[in-house]
Amino acid sequence: MAYRSPPFRVRVRGDLACFTRPEFKAERVSYEVITPSAARGILEAILWKPAICWRVDQVEVLAPIRFTGFRRNEVEGRVSVANAKKAMKSGVLPDFIVEDQRQQRHTLALEHVDYIITAHFTMTDKAGPDDNPAKFEEMFQRRLAKGQCFHQPYLGCREFPAHVAPADAATRPIDLSKSLGLMLYDIDFDAAGNGDRLRPLFFRAEMRTGVVTVPPRDQVINAGGAP
Repeated sequence: MAYRSPPFRVRVRGDLACFTRPEFKAERVSYEVITPSAARGILEAILWKPAICWRVDQVEVLAPIRFTGFRRNEVEGRVSVANAKKAMKSGVLPDFIVEDQRQQRHTLALEHVDYIITAHFTMTDKAGPDDNPAKFEEMFQRRLAKGQCFHQPYLGCREFPAHVAPADAATRPIDLSKSLGLMLYDIDFDAAGNGDRLRPLFFRAEMRTGVVTVPPRDQVINAGGAP
């Protein structure tokens, strides 16, 4: 039987968050609750190793769901990987004119978000003989308690930093139950290794008394594209 770590509970807070819904093309519109993939990204910011893979079990919503709208400038494109590799070899940076790529987009984001993420990790096939699960458990707890991370955790967009800390047992989720509809679970990166395009995975999210339970990966919907 594959190893499964004990559950970890992490509190995540921030002033702004935007977990973009893929069905809106022109403007950014956030889901009502953090997505499992965004939650996984926060955990990986605290501790990422090739030997482990994070799985999100549930999200507790501690603050009322409130939206706020604003406009901001975004860059439409980015420097390609091929041009970046050429620049590394030649030492000559390619031209990238921000003014030619800038566009203004409306964002419907969440404000004053507060979550408790419950998750565990499993060992991957990249784990070596010296990769002891207990070592990773202790490492994660230590880094979380000290506020250490590999990069700044963020809430959907890098402009929206997340404050991360150990969860307090005294906190309680909001008293709200509702259907959240079809929500992005994660991106199937394994498909790209088989020559296929990246496939989004979805699940039907339900919030019950402020708690969203995330199903196992084998129970999600492989949409093969945007819903």
